[in-house]
Amino acid sequence: MVRKALVTPFQKFVRIESFSGMLLFGATILALILANSPWAEDFHELWQFELGVSTSGFELIKPLILWINDGLMAIFFFLIGLEIKRELLIGELNSVKKASFPLFAAIGGMLIPVLFYLALNKNPESASAWGVPMATDIAFSLAILTLLGKRVPLGLKVFLTAFAIVDDLGAVLVIAVVYSESIKWSLIGIALVLLAILVFLSYRKIHAKALRLVFGIIIWYLFLKAGIHPTIAGVLLAFTVPIRQRIGIDTYYERLCEIVEDIKVKDDGKPPLLTKDQIEGIDDLESWTEKVQSPLQQLEHRLHNWVAYLIMPLFAFSNAGVSFNSDTQLDTFLGGVIVISLVLGKLVGISFFSWLGIKLKLAELPEGVNFMQIMGTGLLAGVGFTMSIFVANLAFSGNDLLLDSAKAGILAGSFIAGLAGYLVLRFANKKARQ
Repeated sequence: MVRKALVTPFQKFVRIESFSGMLLFGATILALILANSPWAEDFHELWQFELGVSTSGFELIKPLILWINDGLMAIFFFLIGLEIKRELLIGELNSVKKASFPLFAAIGGMLIPVLFYLALNKNPESASAWGVPMATDIAFSLAILTLLGKRVPLGLKVFLTAFAIVDDLGAVLVIAVVYSESIKWSLIGIALVLLAILVFLSYRKIHAKALRLVFGIIIWYLFLKAGIHPTIAGVLLAFTVPIRQRIGIDTYYERLCEIVEDIKVKDDGKPPLLTKDQIEGIDDLESWTEKVQSPLQQLEHRLHNWVAYLIMPLFAFSNAGVSFNSDTQLDTFLGGVIVISLVLGKLVGISFFSWLGIKLKLAELPEGVNFMQIMGTGLLAGVGFTMSIFVANLAFSGNDLLLDSAKAGILAGSFIAGLAGYLVLRFANKKARQ
């Protein structure tokens, strides 16, 4: 019973991410079809349509694609921040023993692809895109694992999720340090003061939703105007959300029993309408239920579906439309470097560093997992899609040729990595059963 209680939330997370991966795949295919159809020009112009607010003293007008990449993706990064905080405090990364194996894998999965890219790339104009092959698209990767069904042990899914979250943290740091423009420190100072206020409220276990929302919008805007990519504001805001409940579960249970007893319906023959005391009791129940829930867990739960089923597919639909007609010029060498860095870089990095951690006796294989499955998962990690395209947008802003070439390489590399990982994991499972 205890095992079921522990496993079920993770299995639900896997199901959401897996279906999100399928939506991402569908959105990508649709974007590619439209980008290479008679409606290609209209499709590309759609994302350049400008929206925003303009008054005598304030103006914020951006193309639709930037509202998605800078605005909606800040919510995506906010969710990543919540997941990272949860994993660091109470999840798979909250102790050295738990974190050691996925941590070794994540370090190799970030470092080796970058070294592959830097070693193979010969064009100074594309040198700044070394962050493209770093991260793993957890939605796509888990979707592929799900296709394998019960052939894949739960420990392998937990391992993939844990090192993908560390990968995301690495990508966030790279975006903050490398892909931000000249910084206006005065605006950052104001944003940090607002963040400090939210941290203080979190310390006092005060979860003022309206204030947090208003401060969040202001901090996002300050980061945007300060020259640091505004998605970083999403991550920092996530770390200010309290993880502890305002009351314990025992207190909640006692109060719940009292309220249920008070609002219990008595069969007195009267119409089935609630009395004033019953209505007040139900309102009281809602208030206590709010207090017993972790604000971080509550936000994560509410945002997960929006991010998985709307924001990420919309990002894929707006960013994956690469034209491949006869007039299109692509830097095939750059695309090839990205393919090799994603596929071989991730495979070598994750496999070697995982083996190294085991040999040094600093880590151990998850229960029920063999090393062939680790190699298959290392290939799946080459599905960089969402984060890789996001970094490519930052690295090649204003250079459509290199951006389209990078996107083509990311799509090809992700497809090859996903297919190869699927086949290796199928073979690894058959070998394990023999």
